[in-house]
Amino acid sequence: MNLELALRMTEAALKQAFREGASISVAVVDEGGNLVSFQRMDGAEISGPVLAQGKAYTSVALRRPTSDLPALTAPGGELSGLAGGRFVCFGGGVPLWSGYGEEERVVGGIGVSGGTVTQDVACAEAAASVWSAR
Repeated sequence: MNLELALRMTEAALKQAFREGASISVAVVDEGGNLVSFQRMDGAEISGPVLAQGKAYTSVALRRPTSDLPALTAPGGELSGLAGGRFVCFGGGVPLWSGYGEEERVVGGIGVSGGTVTQDVACAEAAASVWSAR
């Protein structure tokens, strides 16, 4: 993960947000969950900066998209009680993977907040496609 690539990913998320008609905040973090790039669109919700970074962090920490988490964190779920603190357990966070087979590992994550969950996921996936195409 480097700044130039993280900026390209945030730009891809913003372009998708324009197509979706959403005003978002988008964060890219490194493998330790540390912020590398962040952008907030004009008119984006006040909670977006916190939620976008939280979704990015959560996707790295748990090594899965945050859209997988609602069922897992519900009462009786495998991760019941996890939500809260830095963990944001609804769609819009995507981990970024590098390597193959046993060498595969999470090297960063993207978090998007401000639209509907569907819009947030679409924007995060647009950013992740920049990572995949690198």
